[in-house]
Amino acid sequence: MITIISDNMIAEQKQQLFISIVEKMTEQSRKEKGCISYTVHQNTQNPLHYCIIEQWEDENAISYHNNTEHFKTLVPQMRECRTEQRQVNHFRIINI
Repeated sequence: MITIISDNMIAEQKQQLFISIVEKMTEQSRKEKGCISYTVHQNTQNPLHYCIIEQWEDENAISYHNNTEHFKTLVPQMRECRTEQRQVNHFRIINI
């Protein structure tokens, strides 16, 4: 399993637009083969700070996701809402 954490700062005037775009992305992504979990988190101390946490079966599922029509359409729209994208990181679980 691979977890992706996308850390985003959103412009205040575009916050509602961002939420509506992410809602579409979440709905479509959860339907994809290989998607284990897709959740959106809002910082409790800064409401303009969002993290999208995705869990995928493997790299093939991520590659498929990154080439879907909804990804290619919605990600550029999400970028337009950001003031900053802090990081996007991929993590694997360590079995200990």
